[in-house]
Amino acid sequence: MQNASCDIGLIGLAVMGQNLVLNMNDHGYRVAVFNRTVSKVDEFLDHEAKGTQVVGAHSIQELIQLLKRPRRVMLMVKAGETVDQMIEQVVPHLEKGDIIIDGGNSHFPDTNRRTKDLNEKGILFIGTGVSGGEEGARFGPSIMPGGNVEAWPHVKDIFQSIAAKVEDGTPCCDWVGEAGAGHYVKMVHNGIEYGDMQLICEAYQLLKDGLGLSADELHEVFDNWNKGELDSFLIEITAEIFTKKDDDGQPLIDKILDTAGQKGTGKWTATSALDLGMPVTLIGEAVFARCLSAIKDERVAAAKILHGPAHRQDSHDKKAFIEDVRRALYCSKIISYAQGYMLLREAAKEQGWNLNMGGIALMWRGGCIIRSRFLGKIKEAYDKNPKLTNLLLDDFFSKTLNDYQAAWRKAVIHAIGFGVPTPAFSTALAFFDGYRTERLPANLLQAQRDFFGAHTYERVDQPRGQFFHTNWTGRGGRVASGSYNA
Repeated sequence: MQNASCDIGLIGLAVMGQNLVLNMNDHGYRVAVFNRTVSKVDEFLDHEAKGTQVVGAHSIQELIQLLKRPRRVMLMVKAGETVDQMIEQVVPHLEKGDIIIDGGNSHFPDTNRRTKDLNEKGILFIGTGVSGGEEGARFGPSIMPGGNVEAWPHVKDIFQSIAAKVEDGTPCCDWVGEAGAGHYVKMVHNGIEYGDMQLICEAYQLLKDGLGLSADELHEVFDNWNKGELDSFLIEITAEIFTKKDDDGQPLIDKILDTAGQKGTGKWTATSALDLGMPVTLIGEAVFARCLSAIKDERVAAAKILHGPAHRQDSHDKKAFIEDVRRALYCSKIISYAQGYMLLREAAKEQGWNLNMGGIALMWRGGCIIRSRFLGKIKEAYDKNPKLTNLLLDDFFSKTLNDYQAAWRKAVIHAIGFGVPTPAFSTALAFFDGYRTERLPANLLQAQRDFFGAHTYERVDQPRGQFFHTNWTGRGGRVASGSYNA
């Protein structure tokens, strides 16, 4: 039997798995590795992990024997059934108090279930979000662990040492909460990422089709934006994308087909929002925008039949137009994050999780795809008021929206005038206007529901919780229908 000298075992040597192993090795941890296609273990040791203290295993049993107690086994395999299959294969080799960590993009109900099932067997489980892509995994990702809190002290040092650090050295990793909380926060992170990317794409199309900016000019605009309030990883890489030329010297961006893929985490966020009755409209629109992009052939056919307005690109003050779009992007981003945090708050209530909202913003400050200067402002907002009900009510964010809204509205009006679709800009503005409106037209909606289905309504001149029914036509009965709230 081999010496149990390894601090942690990792199963799954795809890109993220390999890079996490090398990151752990850099920080002085001895890692044992295994992969279902066993030849990949030897390839990894002969190439990427050559010269490191990484130890290869050719079976799960061998991997477990290499680990110090309590044994820590991290799975970096495809979400879904593969995780369950792998857990089934690992558990027989473990003993009470050992720890299984799922570092994939698992759906949070699966993590809830696995935490409970493994706890009954005496095995501790962690479901953790890992964000930052290939480079993040290698040099410092954002890590969002949840699950069985008893496991946290045994993995804390490893996770916090390999995580990204913010300016003062604080790691972008802390305990998120019970059961599926870590994977839920990662899911919302990915939903916000969908929103951020869609907003940037709308700004790009508005500047390209509205103003006729070239790729070089677009690079300059985004590069400038990255020096101010919009300073973020996604704005930075967008600026860089516009500089890339194809073999013929033309901008590569213009050669890329306009159909977007998706892995499903954005859809999960939108579905969870519907389940919890939270108006997370911007992420929903971002998901639908990808769906619309996917029906390319239909759009090509429709373009020949359906006509938009005639473009007049030269009739606008270029500098002012660009600033309007920048402010619209910033305001819409504020709305998207506010909606994401509304969803986190409601899910925490529903699931009984104790989420640290400021801590989550800090975890997203570095390493992950949505890292930005802006997240520091969210952390400050929750530091000032841990019981903040909505980000939009914080002094910084409310002042920004109040100051910038005229430019935001102008950008959306420009888009409508040009016939450029801006579903995320527009839904963000509609949410802002809805959220700040004391009386919405839902009174008419309730009258309609009561008219056709006797669904009842409340009255402004009576206490909340008292329901009334009107016989609108004189022909209806006196029986009212039950109701439920989404």
